Amino acid sequence: MHTNVYSIHLHWKSDFAPYFYDNGANSFSGNMALFSVAEDTSVGTYLYTLNGSDPEGELVTYGMTFDKGYKEYFSVKPKSGHVTLVESLDREVQDEIVIFVSITDGRNKVVERVSVFVTDANDEKPEFLNLPFIVDVSEDTEAGRSIYRVQAVDRDLGSGGSVTYYLQSALNTKFTIDAHSGVLRIKAGESLDYELSRTHFVTVVAKDGGGNYLGKYLIMTSSAIITINVLDAQDSPPVFVGTPYFGFVYEVFVPGSEIFTVFAKDGDQNNINPIQYTILNGGDRLFSINSTSGCISLTSVPGQLRNELYELKVKASEVGPDNQSLDYTVTTVTIRVMDLNNHPPTFYGESGLQSTFDLTMYEHPPEGEILRGLKITVNDSDQGANAKFRLLLVGPARVFRVVPQTVLNEAQVTIIVENSTAIDYEKYHLLTFKLLAVEIDTPERFSATADIVINLLDTNDNIPKFSSEFYIARIPENSHGGSIVVAVTATDPDSGLWGGVKYSIYGSGADLFLIHHTSGVIYTQPWASLDAEVKSKYNFYIKAEDIEGKYSLAEVFVTVLDLNDHPPEFNDNFLEKTMIIGAPVKIEAVDEDAEEPNNLIEYSIMKGDPDNIFDINTSTGEIKLKPFIKSMEIVQNITKQKDCRWSVVVQARDQGSPSFSTTAVVKIDITESNGLKGPVAAFLMQSRDNPMKVVGVAAAAISLMVLVTVIISTVMYLRNTKSNRITPARRIIRRRAREHHQWTFRPPLGLTDSKGNNNSPRPMPPIPRDPVLPPPPSNPSERQWTVPTVSGVVSSGKSSRSCRRSTDKLTDDITEDVSSSLVSELKKKIEQKIIEANQNYYC
Repeated sequence: MHTNVYSIHLHWKSDFAPYFYDNGANSFSGNMALFSVAEDTSVGTYLYTLNGSDPEGELVTYGMTFDKGYKEYFSVKPKSGHVTLVESLDREVQDEIVIFVSITDGRNKVVERVSVFVTDANDEKPEFLNLPFIVDVSEDTEAGRSIYRVQAVDRDLGSGGSVTYYLQSALNTKFTIDAHSGVLRIKAGESLDYELSRTHFVTVVAKDGGGNYLGKYLIMTSSAIITINVLDAQDSPPVFVGTPYFGFVYEVFVPGSEIFTVFAKDGDQNNINPIQYTILNGGDRLFSINSTSGCISLTSVPGQLRNELYELKVKASEVGPDNQSLDYTVTTVTIRVMDLNNHPPTFYGESGLQSTFDLTMYEHPPEGEILRGLKITVNDSDQGANAKFRLLLVGPARVFRVVPQTVLNEAQVTIIVENSTAIDYEKYHLLTFKLLAVEIDTPERFSATADIVINLLDTNDNIPKFSSEFYIARIPENSHGGSIVVAVTATDPDSGLWGGVKYSIYGSGADLFLIHHTSGVIYTQPWASLDAEVKSKYNFYIKAEDIEGKYSLAEVFVTVLDLNDHPPEFNDNFLEKTMIIGAPVKIEAVDEDAEEPNNLIEYSIMKGDPDNIFDINTSTGEIKLKPFIKSMEIVQNITKQKDCRWSVVVQARDQGSPSFSTTAVVKIDITESNGLKGPVAAFLMQSRDNPMKVVGVAAAAISLMVLVTVIISTVMYLRNTKSNRITPARRIIRRRAREHHQWTFRPPLGLTDSKGNNNSPRPMPPIPRDPVLPPPPSNPSERQWTVPTVSGVVSSGKSSRSCRRSTDKLTDDITEDVSSSLVSELKKKIEQKIIEANQNYYC
């Protein structure tokens, strides 16, 4: 019975998407990623060549689009990929252009988002700020003193954006300007005179550092006019004598009581003018001053004084001959109301009474740093023990501390960083504290609070972190290129650009994989082909990196899952075996799948001729006769013929899903065990249907014996050489170390063949002289062994054999002849090796 085997081959053509070449930022060919172009490049200039390829070698075309609403600065030729500038560039308006370049093979289209950077050219002039420049300067201003500062900015970058200053006609002016800072000063040795010139006009020029523009080196300048008004110097103002001034109001005072008297005199030495005093503010109509004497008096009873401290602004003015007010000066008179505890502590800012203080600062300031942006003053207008209070900072514990902690009357409040780690933008965008001032030794225990609000700014203080230290992924073999393997995630808690994460992949196992640099999705390479039978385990590293290069690593382990894509296969679809009754024969199929159960094979008998004669081991594939068949007589009774050659159709099926199977026809010759004894006979019987196996084993045995003979001969030769003894194969006589006479050698008895011929391959060389070794003896004819030969044929099993017992006698004859032949051949090989060794030595 024969089984027809048909094979169907399916062919398909892969269709992969085209791709751009990524040649780096300095290349003029690729996908324009990180490409830069100068802003003074002329319209119509060829800039770049889009370049890519299709894995199938098909022609590709290129395209370019822009975001909706944005100007289209470039155009591309679809076939050549040549990119041309079509709109003028201005870096100061737009320094980065986002474009979408595409490549298509007609079926697949790949679009990539790239950024083109516009580089600077020196096309901007310096621009002055705060025009017009008008300066008022007193005529008595000393030389070298700064009177004004001009400022100009240049929007260009590098040297083209740096600005220096100079004055036109600098030799004919009374002024000079610092070239870098723009500070205008009066020249050394010069002075201003209101009576001679009340106004000066100075032309200042701002010059940039120069740079390339339209292929030329260009320096840009701008100029402006500074108008300087000279002010007439007035007489010296009055001067208060004995400052600072302090006055006290006691409980026994009555309205009209004098508190304090101020005194001022004219600052001029000549033409002294009389002084007139007035209270500008701070008195709340509770105090009055004598305009000529400067005596300050109380105008109400002390019980009406609600404040503990009053600061009066007293003005002393010179009075001219016509009673007109001339120069004046102002001083502060502090009046303290004694023995009253009617004021709680009070917080002040730069603009006065304040209950909320705001500060913006970066996270993680150094520990011990003072928050200098907070200008806080605390004051208690009471006196003595009534003005003593304690400062407390209420909020997140041990983040800041306040200094001083105990205050008498008034102090500047200082807040110092104590725990830098807790000031974390990722935890708190806003920190709020209560600043508490509580009196210590008063029955009233007056207190006051102020809110301190700190707005934190972010810094790049975190590194990206993966959600796991390692990722385990599984992907079926034969997955097409570009298949998703696993998605990894790394987060950076920083804000803005610092919180962005860029992924990359590297390692010896990463050749077949790639990772999307923003999404973290790992794909197989477009050209990758995974085969679990070739390699089923991959591992590599992935890196998550922020914009400043801070990064973390994780490891990815990828297992290629085995698919049942290989059917079991026999060596041949038609097998021939010889079975001895009572002993099994084994067949074997191989499944090239990598994992269980895909490569586990289960054997079964599909059909037999005759039927129901054989059993098979489903796991090992061993076939044996049913237990009731114990002799050749039973076999002949079943077949009714002398031919004992039966057929079995065996199926090998794997255990994968879906399951694959294959069949083979096994032709089995049935025979009984014969009288051969020993392992050699058993081996020959088992190998009757495989004569090449017999030849191979015989050749191996002969080679082993030859090797052993060579080793023994070598050992004997070395031993004889050391002991100066003559061996049966050759005679070598060494001269003694202290004797110098010439040795005379006789050739030893050589070996001749059976016909008496000398088998030496060439004549012996002449006897060498001292110190050369003595010549070898002449090579006599070697004795030839007579090797009996035997001829026979080992049947291949395809010919029909008789089931008669004459097979036993034939087997005995073959075994005896083969054994005799092997022994004879071995002797011949040994003798030949000895002769060759002697010849090589003498040569």
